Amino acid sequence: MTTTESARQLPLSGITVVELGNLVAAPFTGLMLGDLGADVIKVERPGTGDMIRQSGDSGDAIFTALNRNKRSATIDLQSDAGREAYHELVAVADIVVENLRPGVTERLGIGYDALSDDRDDLIYVSIAGFLQGGPYEDRPGMDVVGQAMSGMMRMTGQPGGKPLRAGTSVIDIGTGVYGAFGAMLALWMRETTGTGQKIDAGLFETASHWSHYWTIFAQLFGDHPPLGSSHPAFGLYDVFETEPDEWLFVGVITERHWPAFCEAIDAPELLADERFETNEGRQENDDTLYDLIQETLRGRDRSAVVDALLDAGVPSAPVNHPSELLDDPHLTALDLLVETQSDDDETVQAMLTPLAGTDIGVSHRRDPPNLGENTAAIFESVGLSDRYAELEANGAFGDESANNE
Repeated sequence: MTTTESARQLPLSGITVVELGNLVAAPFTGLMLGDLGADVIKVERPGTGDMIRQSGDSGDAIFTALNRNKRSATIDLQSDAGREAYHELVAVADIVVENLRPGVTERLGIGYDALSDDRDDLIYVSIAGFLQGGPYEDRPGMDVVGQAMSGMMRMTGQPGGKPLRAGTSVIDIGTGVYGAFGAMLALWMRETTGTGQKIDAGLFETASHWSHYWTIFAQLFGDHPPLGSSHPAFGLYDVFETEPDEWLFVGVITERHWPAFCEAIDAPELLADERFETNEGRQENDDTLYDLIQETLRGRDRSAVVDALLDAGVPSAPVNHPSELLDDPHLTALDLLVETQSDDDETVQAMLTPLAGTDIGVSHRRDPPNLGENTAAIFESVGLSDRYAELEANGAFGDESANNE
């Protein structure tokens, strides 16, 4: 286990979280709370665990990325003894986070109403495809459903091409952030009221919230076509190829940027061209301008071009592969990169939650857990060691030997 400690405080130290999460959204909430110091207990199905564990190479990467600073307990929630064990675990927790399909926890008798009967100070974060109370509430939801229904996929890709999803699970992750934000607000309110509450977060609503300025645009001017890598507010805001399959982004968003850009790439003819003198002119002639800049930059050394643009104060960046973030000097200097163990016991580099304050820090204290590896230790650590043997005998934890298969 790799441990990274910070001189700053972990604000959620002493807070216990029970995470009944699969895939991305709820585990991301648990990840953030764990990085900030909470003791996160990940409750998983015996034998299989979090669904993402069974999802191939990408699943292995996702599980490793989202499940550090957690302990794993396998509990058979289909059994009476398992549900009893779950209730007893929640009784000593501050926060529950779950993203099971709506209605499942209620049918099992482990939903908010059942749990809060015993604990009026319990904070319960429920993440679903859709917020409850509207006509979509019972639909199955996932990241791409949110992207599709919100209009986000219509804005992603090239005009005339098929709608595209973002390259990572942005809506799952964003909804997970809202879940963590809601949990911390509820903790703050509990200090005053003494009572907990239920926090709901929805994938569709997150995606719609993040895309809604395009909904406002549509009301004013009609639907905008997909953006590609550009933006309609600026006449030069795009990616360009230098050497084969080496790309950079440049954004000229002020009038000062334009002459600085032309000088940095040694293109005085562009600066002298009256068609491109203003942002409006560059917008009106954007296709021509793009072709001229692409011709100028093709074959150049990408790093040299980016450095020249940054020296000139022009926003620019390499379009990196994910592998190019390994040992990134900026992230390294901020102590955000840590070594951890993957599900296959490979040492990999992961990134901590990028939150820091004068006295607030994050830390890496535990590698992602093997399925059920902490079940007995968890019950002992929360004062339930005597109950563990009885619950185990009654089948609460399933066949724990299957966890290692």
